[in-house]
Amino acid sequence: MRNQQSTQGILSIIALVCLAAGWFNFFSPEINNLLSRKVFYVLIGISFFLQAPLLSNKNFVYAMYAAAAICVLGGLFIPLGTKLESIKTIGLLGGIILSIVNRPTYRQ
Repeated sequence: MRNQQSTQGILSIIALVCLAAGWFNFFSPEINNLLSRKVFYVLIGISFFLQAPLLSNKNFVYAMYAAAAICVLGGLFIPLGTKLESIKTIGLLGGIILSIVNRPTYRQ
């Protein structure tokens, strides 16, 4: 379980590096688009897949799998520049919201 959490964290960080590389135009426009609009979503989706079985609220597990699938499939198969591209962002926001809502609350 610990190994899965660290893998999920590393994937998330690599995904953020891809997003930053695309935003700050470190490479050619084609590579920047590929990193920030395709690779980012695939990596975040894989990270969501790894996070799903670790959720403490089991009601959110299938929703997290759905968010992960939307991100991965959208990143791989939805062409850049189409109106369908916003579906990837919906999957991303869904996964982030599920992650935040699932955080344990600590009382002192």
